[in-house]
Amino acid sequence: MIEKRIEELIEILNKASYEYYTLDKPTITDQEYDRYMQELIKLEEKHPELKKENSPTTRVGGEVIDSFNKVTHEIPMLSLSNVFNESDILSFHQRVQKEIPNPKYVVELKIDGLSVSLLYKNGKLIRGATRGDGVIGEDITHNVKTIKSIPLTISKPIDIEVRGEIYMSKVALESLNEQRRYNNQEEFANPRNAAAGSVRQLDSKIAASRNLDCFIYHLPNPEDYNIHSHYEALKFMKELGFVVNSNIKKVDSIDELLEYINYWTNNRETLPYEIDGIVIKLDDINGQKKLGYTVKYPKWATAYKFPAMEVITKLKDIKFSVGRTGAVTPNAILEPVRLMGSVISAATLHNEDYVKEKGFKIGDMVYIKKAGDVIPEVVKPLVERRTGNEKDFKMTTVCPICGSDLVRRENESAYYCVNPYCDAKHIEGLIHYASRDALNMDGFGEKIVEDFYNIGFLRSIIDYYYLYKHKETLMELEGFGEKSITNLLDGIEKSKEESLEKLLFALGIRHVGKKTAKILSKYYKTMDNLINASLEELINIKDIGKIIAKSVYEFFKEEKNIELINKLKKLNVNMKYLGETEIENENFKNKTFVLTGTLEKLTREEAKQRIENNGGNVTGSVSKKTDVVITGKDPGSKYKKAVELGITIWNEDEFLNNLF
Repeated sequence: MIEKRIEELIEILNKASYEYYTLDKPTITDQEYDRYMQELIKLEEKHPELKKENSPTTRVGGEVIDSFNKVTHEIPMLSLSNVFNESDILSFHQRVQKEIPNPKYVVELKIDGLSVSLLYKNGKLIRGATRGDGVIGEDITHNVKTIKSIPLTISKPIDIEVRGEIYMSKVALESLNEQRRYNNQEEFANPRNAAAGSVRQLDSKIAASRNLDCFIYHLPNPEDYNIHSHYEALKFMKELGFVVNSNIKKVDSIDELLEYINYWTNNRETLPYEIDGIVIKLDDINGQKKLGYTVKYPKWATAYKFPAMEVITKLKDIKFSVGRTGAVTPNAILEPVRLMGSVISAATLHNEDYVKEKGFKIGDMVYIKKAGDVIPEVVKPLVERRTGNEKDFKMTTVCPICGSDLVRRENESAYYCVNPYCDAKHIEGLIHYASRDALNMDGFGEKIVEDFYNIGFLRSIIDYYYLYKHKETLMELEGFGEKSITNLLDGIEKSKEESLEKLLFALGIRHVGKKTAKILSKYYKTMDNLINASLEELINIKDIGKIIAKSVYEFFKEEKNIELINKLKKLNVNMKYLGETEIENENFKNKTFVLTGTLEKLTREEAKQRIENNGGNVTGSVSKKTDVVITGKDPGSKYKKAVELGITIWNEDEFLNNLF
């Protein structure tokens, strides 16, 4: 009798979930659902031997794992190529048309979440996995089972894999952040970060509490089910009980496709979840097979990425910070505002000249945008919205940390704190030394460096290499344990193997950025060769010049700097250039390149590395001397200038193709 009632409740609840999530036509109220669920929970607690695999009570979580197991995708989960404007979309369409006459497309909202693969055996969910690198992902089954819009069993007892996007709605994010604010925890910046962090919890109760959702959008092997179009596959998956986005549309012409994109570009804020573009897929499965794949993405699909957005917010105040070189920077304190999925509350104002040139006043309403779709930028004030209560900006004349008088050097925009004992400079220098572009000491973020500095264990660069002596003490600090401290110490040891250019950049030599450090390292090969270089020799190196040469020369003439390098040598820190040998590639050799916009498949640094390794040179601005401009998402003014000057333009895919 009890077993029969348990089965009845499971059937009622699973049917209710299907009607609510898949059909969007609930037949019972939330109160009824909760009442049935409580009854089922109590029965299963009294009779655990009668609990069924498909019981919806598994969604409350409770399973805790030690680590995430690796999963190999039998059919790779490839990423999509990107297009950024109507011209790019038409180019994609033309490439498809060459192989497929009169192509029909399916257009879908690009949900801003985390890709997931769901595997069912005999109609039952047996595995959920992340995309990972496309071939190997992580098993997140224990967390996937807590997502109510993912069916534990489907309507047919078949074996099937489907793919989709786990996401967090705007309402769920706000609720979660409200709770985190109450608990004095750091808020999640956007739904995607929140979703990704939730599915990678070892304790499934945490994932269950986050109210995640999932849309299914892809069937990797449709022909195994006698399906011959993507649109049919979507309908089939919906019939099985999966939640398929209701805004998907089949279009018969490129005009219909563009209308769909324009509509959602203008109306995406009305959606209860975040989207970051539109996915375009060829509908015909045979056509997809004919077009095939590149190494990284299908040729029959692409993703249109929305252009950068500008928002308006209030410039509440201007605060000053001190960098590792002592440069004092004004920073905008903003009324928090959501911009392209992130909450922005602060942004750099660069220097005094920038603030005065733009005419910012404290209290202004200002335009904010993301430069390169990543870094928030304060664009300009809305002068017409001033009330008269705004305050003029005044550059500080003293260091905000130590109170020393600031100095503005000749021909420079920045003011500097020249106090050699300023704590802020020391901390920023230590943070810089361990940063990813420098010696890449994994785990050493700003807060950890500052904490270790204040404790007294990390007061100089050399102190990094003696932190192991304080391991037991550090393990006792709040938030740390043996594993986390061991990882930090391992990161320090690994950093000793970095190439010379990383060390040069880490040392914080004035005017020596990543590019200059690479040029010097490639030229001199060893630290000793560079130390012994003459000023005249340094000046004559291409792209160095008098100012940089003088700074480098004077750095190595200071006894304290040589003492530091000798100590690093004794600690077995690498002093040699380990870079790759340049490849003879006529597409790049002796050519000048400019990168603009946000690249999807490579970081900006990786792209520069590839260009330089193939014999090319990267500069920051477009001129008549530029040979090629490489564009990513939202390329901006550099792209326009390249068009005006008739310079060759490559998108990211063309760039990668020319590398081989």
